[in-house]
Amino acid sequence: MGVARSISLVLCIVMVSAWVYEVAAGWSPATATFYGGSDGSGTMGGACGYGNLYDQGYGLDNVALSQELFKDGAACGQCYLIICDTSKAPQGCKAGAAVTITATNLCPPNWALPSDHGGWCNSPRQHFDMSQPAWERIGVYRAGIVPVLYQRVKCRRSGGVRFTVSGFNYFELVLITNVAGSGSVASASIKGTTTGWLQMSRKWGANWQALAGLAGQALSFAVTTTGGQYLLFQNVAPAWWQFGQTFTTNQQFDY
Repeated sequence: MGVARSISLVLCIVMVSAWVYEVAAGWSPATATFYGGSDGSGTMGGACGYGNLYDQGYGLDNVALSQELFKDGAACGQCYLIICDTSKAPQGCKAGAAVTITATNLCPPNWALPSDHGGWCNSPRQHFDMSQPAWERIGVYRAGIVPVLYQRVKCRRSGGVRFTVSGFNYFELVLITNVAGSGSVASASIKGTTTGWLQMSRKWGANWQALAGLAGQALSFAVTTTGGQYLLFQNVAPAWWQFGQTFTTNQQFDY
């Protein structure tokens, strides 16, 4: 019986060690705070340029990323599964809870005040400054800041990719939103009825720019996500489009 118990104990240790390794391999450690108020109204807008997050389909499950994660806007639209690390903060975490959030903003670094939100968002920290409603699904309010584990996950969106065309005269600024799959855009091109394809560059956040006079022409777009999927969006905007209009497609990304 003693030998049997010893063997059983060893097997349990091996199984637990394997499980710990699996969790460690699939998750990364970070910290999380909240901002924007209990109704999340303070999270609208932000460094990705999405504006009203309800209108864009992102809602209150949103987050401002630290500089390390934001990557100058390349992470805009990415989705993360977050759980509170109960092993490090059992009193501050809600055990068994998880939330999936979308990157919509930058948590600005603040080198002078390392104890506040800005300090937590300094590089090379990996930090999530979440909307309060999203944060409170995994953390206890009085904790303020909690250790978390996170992983990138597939984004799920309702409807197709959207293009909002702004700018003036010979300058087009295009906001690309409601992107599923990877959630974030790696590259984009634009084409008018009488032009070839024009490579766009990231202006800021999820806004892409092109220096071209395309007014009066139907617009098409070619987009590649950070997951490597390429889609062609033909004749998204009719020839009579106006600056400030948003055009919804029936196409969506898988990865």
